[in-house]
Amino acid sequence: MSQRHVTTTEDDPLLDAAYDSVMAVGVRRTTLTDVARRAGVSRMTVYRRFGDVAALIQALMTREFSTVLTDAVAAHRALPTVRERLTRGAADGVVALSGHPLFLRLLDVDPELFLPYLVQRHGAFQHLVLDAFAALLEEGMDEGSIRRTDPRGLAVALELCLRGWVIAARADDPDGLRERATTELHPLLEGALR
Repeated sequence: MSQRHVTTTEDDPLLDAAYDSVMAVGVRRTTLTDVARRAGVSRMTVYRRFGDVAALIQALMTREFSTVLTDAVAAHRALPTVRERLTRGAADGVVALSGHPLFLRLLDVDPELFLPYLVQRHGAFQHLVLDAFAALLEEGMDEGSIRRTDPRGLAVALELCLRGWVIAARADDPDGLRERATTELHPLLEGALR
């Protein structure tokens, strides 16, 4: 079994095997046969569950990246206001996601995989983020720690802003500006929600 970057809430030998395969050879060279071999099951077992490599990779990304979101929110559960929990969790989640080994591997060898999620549609993970943001925003508005507005519209605005931060994870940064900008991420989110 591979060394995992994050602890998953759901152990799944097929997704674990897919993770190992993608980390070893990338998405384009990952096959259902390789995943089945790594998981110790038949190819038909993988095929019946996922249908094709694309569905398997989507499930893998959803599991891995959702765990980052869950961990970031849980780490700040004790903060006194919803606004603080949301802004700290979002800032930490963005930093964690942009450094996640699977995400970085996909950016390195299969960056075109992200293009549909940037310009055409939301993926399952983005829907989870939007739903989590909207729920927290509504709760914070009811609590009084977040300004009153349309929670879904604000959730979309936050996701769009943070998406750019994550996608730029591999951008050249010879002057170390990204690290300095990281310290501004939390105050930026705080300002948007006050």
